[in-house]
Amino acid sequence: MGFPSDIFGWFSSDLAIDLGTASTLVYVKGKGIVLKEPSVVAVERNTQEVLAVGTEAKRMLGRTPGNIIAVRPMKEGVIADFDMAEQMLKRFILKAHNRSMFVRPRIIIGVPSRITQVEQRAVRDSAELAGAREVYLIEEPVAAAIGVGLPITEPCGNMVVDIGGGTTDIAVISLGGIVYSESVKVAGDRMDDAIMNYVKKKRNLLIGEHMAERIKFEIGSAYPFEERKTMIIKGRDLISGIPRTLVVDDAEIREALQEPIGAIVNAVKAALETTPPELAGDIIDQGIVLTGGGSLLKGIDIRLREETNLPIITVEDPLISVVLGVGKILDDLNLLAKVSIMSQSNTYR
Repeated sequence: MGFPSDIFGWFSSDLAIDLGTASTLVYVKGKGIVLKEPSVVAVERNTQEVLAVGTEAKRMLGRTPGNIIAVRPMKEGVIADFDMAEQMLKRFILKAHNRSMFVRPRIIIGVPSRITQVEQRAVRDSAELAGAREVYLIEEPVAAAIGVGLPITEPCGNMVVDIGGGTTDIAVISLGGIVYSESVKVAGDRMDDAIMNYVKKKRNLLIGEHMAERIKFEIGSAYPFEERKTMIIKGRDLISGIPRTLVVDDAEIREALQEPIGAIVNAVKAALETTPPELAGDIIDQGIVLTGGGSLLKGIDIRLREETNLPIITVEDPLISVVLGVGKILDDLNLLAKVSIMSQSNTYR
């Protein structure tokens, strides 16, 4: 008796991956989200041997001795270091499958909406080299829309703004496809850089990525708070060269974040200006769905509401919208055929 051709699909645990600039999330068919770790790899400088990935490697960022370097293989939503991305994916796939090497899963990966053919090829190749049997790519705003439960296959316009670590993806989706999309390389990382630069210029203090990220989460905002908030920060004095602490407040950090937030707001406005009138009417009724880790910045929904005069819908856990959407697509192969990015090497079986 012959087995159906897809019998191996039952034995291999298919994966959905949100391969992000800041963090990577992995969803295993039938199990849900099994991994959520920073997209960081720690390597030995001379031998290029991988020492750690994910959380363990992120702890090493900025704290490594001369012979160890911590690398972020993803930059602005795409692969910047091909070898490291492949190594990182390999480790994450092994971790998700409890280290069983013989499994060759089907993998669906969320990618930025304006990804080029060359960048698509890099993602596909690194996943195949990491052990994937088949690789499909889904645009992140479509995945996020599915993840938050929007009716994307219906003939009405849904607008999604996905603020990640490296890119902000804006898309208007109708009938399962993207009607308009824009991807700007301004997101969480650019906010951290803006805070680091501001503290350096205005307060003569050199701070690291970890500190900048903490400041953003604790007192960063896109809209004024009702009460002033302060935070003690630590770094190295630019003049004396010795470590010191100082106090910053939310108004200073809002000033630091003015440029990246302004760029995101302008991109959303530009998207609204180019949306077809019928779909624009739907967006007035439905509102704009805000997702991605960057949407956790306090007051960004209020700022967008004031700038666009539209309802802004925030989701419960914006960090997992994309991976949940990719996971739902994994369970529905008909939907996969409708929404995946087709390319020469992408054939449905």
